[in-house]
Amino acid sequence: MAAKFKIQPLSFNSQFAKRVLILSLPLAIVFFAFTHWQLMSISTAVLCFVITVISNVLLLLPISSELRILRNYIYSLANGDTDYSNIVLSEKDTRDLARAITAIHKIWTSKAETLEAQTLSDAAVFDTLPDPILMLDAEGYITNSNLPAQKFLGADFLACNIDKLFSTNIFIASVEKVLKGESISESVVFHAPEYNNRQLYAHITKLPSHLKGRASVVVSLYDVSKALSLEKKQSDFVANASHELRTPLSVISGFIETLQTTARDDADARDAFLAIMKEQTEYMSNLIEDLLSLSRLEMGQDKEIKDKVDLHEVIDDVMQALKLKAFQRSVNVKISELNRIPKIVADNQQIHQIVQNLLDNAIKYAPENSEVTVEIKTIPEIPAKSGQNIASGKAVSIAFNNKGQKINKEDLARLTEKFYRMQVHKDMKIKGTGLGLAIAKQIILHHRGNLTVSSTVYNGTTFTIYLPVKQN
Repeated sequence: MAAKFKIQPLSFNSQFAKRVLILSLPLAIVFFAFTHWQLMSISTAVLCFVITVISNVLLLLPISSELRILRNYIYSLANGDTDYSNIVLSEKDTRDLARAITAIHKIWTSKAETLEAQTLSDAAVFDTLPDPILMLDAEGYITNSNLPAQKFLGADFLACNIDKLFSTNIFIASVEKVLKGESISESVVFHAPEYNNRQLYAHITKLPSHLKGRASVVVSLYDVSKALSLEKKQSDFVANASHELRTPLSVISGFIETLQTTARDDADARDAFLAIMKEQTEYMSNLIEDLLSLSRLEMGQDKEIKDKVDLHEVIDDVMQALKLKAFQRSVNVKISELNRIPKIVADNQQIHQIVQNLLDNAIKYAPENSEVTVEIKTIPEIPAKSGQNIASGKAVSIAFNNKGQKINKEDLARLTEKFYRMQVHKDMKIKGTGLGLAIAKQIILHHRGNLTVSSTVYNGTTFTIYLPVKQN
């Protein structure tokens, strides 16, 4: 609503009255002198003074009233009312002054709006950065942060000193070094027990001195726990692969040396050694093939899945391949189909591999003269698993069960780790590379499926794979 600009009533104690009296004072002194020197009567002097005062009032009144209007207009601008239409000014100087005030207001309003938009844009960009960022003042107190920092730190930490959030000495020392100007930037990896024992990488940077504001230092935090864990797993993988290959190579090398020296003419020793060497060579061949398969799977996670796979044919093919092995162990394999099984969109070769790996394990670890069951059925959807991208919609489950001894929880949690083998199987000298379930896990991840394992004393162990009918 536009402000109404009215001339306020004058009073003798107002600033206007003071100005009139001060302006009239020189003539009053002149009139007093004239009466003193008898050049003018007292009545004439009083009349002239009154006329002077009235003239000054008439001269000052428009300017004074319009200055009051301008004052009220400036107050209205300060309160957000920018209506200029109700201002009526007669004096050119005051009109020019009003136009200048309006122009200045428009300029500063435009700059303020631009600055506000830029601030909001910068804040939005600041909040969309994926990693936590903290801004510190010269004393180390937090003045600002982005949304990832607020989610990561999980509490109201503004105006809190950085040493209250992290207690690690190496990190606090690095921050203090930058705050004191001893270094422009510092980078440090440290352990944060306050935040689920995460490993954090911090980059601490001094802001340029010409920037105005409370912030003096920027701290960028990066959670490197997963990267370090992956690096360790890769290191362990190389070490395990080297160890697994070194063992059979050492055996073969030792037998070759023996055959070349002490057992050169011993036919029985030669036959026995060659049999063992063949066995070790087959183990190395299987290990290398599994390593190559695992590498191909990990590198081809983005490969398009487009085959139409008939699971009946896959299971029949695998059954024929493992028929002799099941016979040698006196294990009866029973296939159970609970409902009509549709074809699924999948990688045909990989589905063959995972079915063969799991059925081979079921037969290998089943007690002799026992039964292995393969139960296949359609289900409405795949059960969810935390941290895993699982396809939605109709799916097929294949459950492999044998009546072997119960697997404890610690072993269940590690079964899909590369090269992991249960100690009981090592003690029983059951051969294996420890990569079959790791390969199965990668295939399932590629197909956005799931793998579950259950083991009880009465029902043995069941591995169940879930595969979507369609790849959405």
